[in-house]
Amino acid sequence: MAQVDGDWDCITKSPLGEQKSVFTVRSNGDTFTGQQAGAMGSLDVIDGKVDGNKLTWKMEMKVPMPMTLDCQATVDGDTLTGTVGAGAFGSFPLTGTRKG
Repeated sequence: MAQVDGDWDCITKSPLGEQKSVFTVRSNGDTFTGQQAGAMGSLDVIDGKVDGNKLTWKMEMKVPMPMTLDCQATVDGDTLTGTVGAGAFGSFPLTGTRKG
C-alpha cells in the first residue's frame, strides 16, 4: 500500500483561477477521511476510498453554488495528481505536494 496519508498543499485549476488548499488524508485500510481547506472554506471528504496509491472521494461544495464534486488522485511519493469533477462544468486538474 502506498503511503497516502498526510497533509498536501494542493492547487485546483478551476474557471475561477487557481484555488489553493490543504488536503488532509487519513487512511484506514481501503477507506480514508479528511478535508480540503482553502480560501472558500473547508469541505469534508465523503466516501473516501484507497486502492493502492489511488484515491477517490466526493465533496459537497456550497460556494459559489451547491454541487457534488467527484475527485480522484494518484499519489507518487510526495506528489499527488488528479482531477476534480464538477458535473456539467467539466473536470479540473488537481496537483499537490506533501507538506514537510
